[in-house]
Amino acid sequence: MALVWNLVITFVILVLQQQSWVLVTFASSIVHIVYMGDNRIKQSEQHLVEDSHLDMLSSILGSKDAARKSILYSYSHGFSGFAAVLSQPQARLIADFPGVVRVIPNKILSLHTTRSWDFLNVKQEIITGALSRGQSGRGTIIGIMDTGIWPESESFRDEHMDNPPLHWRGICQGGENFDHSTCNRKIIGARWYIKGYEAEIGKLNTSDGVEYLSPRDASGHGTHTSSTAAGVAVENASFMGLAKGLARGGAPSAWLAVYKICWSTGGCSSADILAAFDDAIFDGVDILSASLGSDPPLPTYVEDALAIGSFHAVAKGISVVCSGGNSGPYSQTVINTAPWIITVAASTIDREFPSRIILGNNQTVQGQSLYTGKDLSKFYPIVLGEDIAASDADEESARGCNSGSLNATLAKGKAILCFQSRSQRSATVAIRTVTEAGGSGLIFAQFPTKDVDTSWSKPCVQVDFITGTTILSYIEATRNPVVKFGKTKTVVGQQISPEVAFFSSRGPSSLSPSVLKPDIAAPGVDILAAWSPASSAGRLLSDAKSKKLQPLTFNLESGTSMACPHISGIVALIKTVHPTWSPAAIKSALVTTASLKNEYDQYIWAEGAPHKQADPFDYGGGHVDPNKVTDPGLVYDMKTSDYIHFLCSMDYNDTAISSLTGFPTKCHKSHKYLLNMNLPSIVIPELKQPLTVSRTVTNVGPVQSIYTARVEPPIGVSVTVVPSTLTFGPKRKKMKFKVTFSSKLRIQSRFSFGYLFWEDGSHEVRMPLAVRSVVQEF
Repeated sequence: MALVWNLVITFVILVLQQQSWVLVTFASSIVHIVYMGDNRIKQSEQHLVEDSHLDMLSSILGSKDAARKSILYSYSHGFSGFAAVLSQPQARLIADFPGVVRVIPNKILSLHTTRSWDFLNVKQEIITGALSRGQSGRGTIIGIMDTGIWPESESFRDEHMDNPPLHWRGICQGGENFDHSTCNRKIIGARWYIKGYEAEIGKLNTSDGVEYLSPRDASGHGTHTSSTAAGVAVENASFMGLAKGLARGGAPSAWLAVYKICWSTGGCSSADILAAFDDAIFDGVDILSASLGSDPPLPTYVEDALAIGSFHAVAKGISVVCSGGNSGPYSQTVINTAPWIITVAASTIDREFPSRIILGNNQTVQGQSLYTGKDLSKFYPIVLGEDIAASDADEESARGCNSGSLNATLAKGKAILCFQSRSQRSATVAIRTVTEAGGSGLIFAQFPTKDVDTSWSKPCVQVDFITGTTILSYIEATRNPVVKFGKTKTVVGQQISPEVAFFSSRGPSSLSPSVLKPDIAAPGVDILAAWSPASSAGRLLSDAKSKKLQPLTFNLESGTSMACPHISGIVALIKTVHPTWSPAAIKSALVTTASLKNEYDQYIWAEGAPHKQADPFDYGGGHVDPNKVTDPGLVYDMKTSDYIHFLCSMDYNDTAISSLTGFPTKCHKSHKYLLNMNLPSIVIPELKQPLTVSRTVTNVGPVQSIYTARVEPPIGVSVTVVPSTLTFGPKRKKMKFKVTFSSKLRIQSRFSFGYLFWEDGSHEVRMPLAVRSVVQEF
């Protein structure tokens, strides 16, 4: 291999010399990822791959010394390639080298539980439930790609954990406040990656204590996601007394492997992300959980670090679970849309934090708050934000309490009423503005949502617009209006849940609209899980004057980041029961067994404007049902070759796909495959004439089974299924069927939704359908 590369590089150098090209290193060099596709080299020969990377760089930069200084990572386990600091001309030159699939500029991506697991009915005492059948995830390794971990948290105790499996090849990488012995039988591996981040942002200064050059988590985000997925039981956990109860992860007996790729100062480098994928594949993880991504416009699947890394992981049998993004409730905002990824939407649980507001006329209204501080026993003057606008701010800006929009003299000592606006949707921004202006508290009127923002220093109560308008009417009718804040309580089981969270990104996918995204919904609103006391929130508590306050070790957080590890934990339970199932089969089981209704047998709704019944673009197959996923009856399975056909249908060239997969690929360009990919869903973005698509199901239930089709067609569409009965036996485990769609409409329509069910009397295998009829061209 090395000899071949040396000959190739020598040839390229001779050509360059004949053309008299001059290579110049520009000051504007940035990090580029030189992606070279699948790696088929034996593990014992990995050094040859790394040597070839250096040789290639040397031919461009003039010497091996320059190459060593330029290169940040050499990817040689799960796939081949490297990350290096290159100028644009150098990047263009190296893109033409044999074996180079693509040169990708480095990109900085962003990060996107007592009650939640009980709410999902994942309980140890249910003998036939997922936790019992899945042995609490015993025998599986969940890799968490995030901001690191706080290993001293009670959630990561190891006294009841088994020793790491023999196939585990990971390490416990040391660093600041984290040595090689910090790992234990729960946290069996930890690595950290910063070269790509520092090459873009500059050297990270850790002297101020806001970050650690090690796997230690200074943000809290990684600790939260890790404990949500696999934390052991911790009694009497709470967020400053709220949401008190037994905190635990979904797979408490699973091992954790930590890959710190994101930093508390902001962002995650794609070069670092690929290095973590490369190591995780080598280490031997079973599941990878990544609560991060980039906002639209989405990069192509051959340019997206998460899509590339996850492709190679899934090809090795590793399930990859990602957050769907927090840009809801707007359509076409979902991210991490590759069909081999499990993409997760966020939903609410049945817990709320009511807080009373007492007006000066003795009228009481109610909102929600997470404030647990003092100063709740007296009345404060209350004013409308736009009435005290700063001289350089307009009334609309002050109405939403945009940063710097309030007059500090007029705000001092007062409670401020602010209204959510198009330019300012966040109560977190509003309370920061009120605090900086010297206000005593905030009432923030907004679209109805169950997501509650945390306020540390001042009372902050979130209300809906009706309540906000009631308070505004009181202010306008009273000469000296005053208000008093009540104490926040924790109430469980009094609100209808789940609902798709307001912020949760929605489909269809803007990159591949024929692939249903998100795939599944899971709890992601006000989730209690372990936290890093080194985070800014933790330091606020430990620096408080009251000696009774302790550093924050558990925190309430919201986001699809919190929903993602719920699914990762459930995947661990599935892997324990069905260790040979492919990532596609596992995703199919999640999608086809999901719930469409709440505990009151009502259809699940989605927060938004307007509030509406949820559809597959809100929650994919529905809300996850952990107690059904291990027995789905039928699964829609796929292999790597299916994803290759998908990439061909996306018009990526043969060379790029061949390098990605590691073997020659000759694409037969057919966009029909986009609709015929064996996904557990069917999305038809443009239905003009009758259209037939096919799927294949694999029987994973009783050997002798007979399934009958039942259809709830999308509005305005007729649907027929052939055959309408599937009979399985010892010699027939797979069966193919065809679904024909015909539009009844003569006008162009929006997407409408329906379902195809396969039923055998005990299983209900439900496939989501989404169809948009378009006007035929005459």
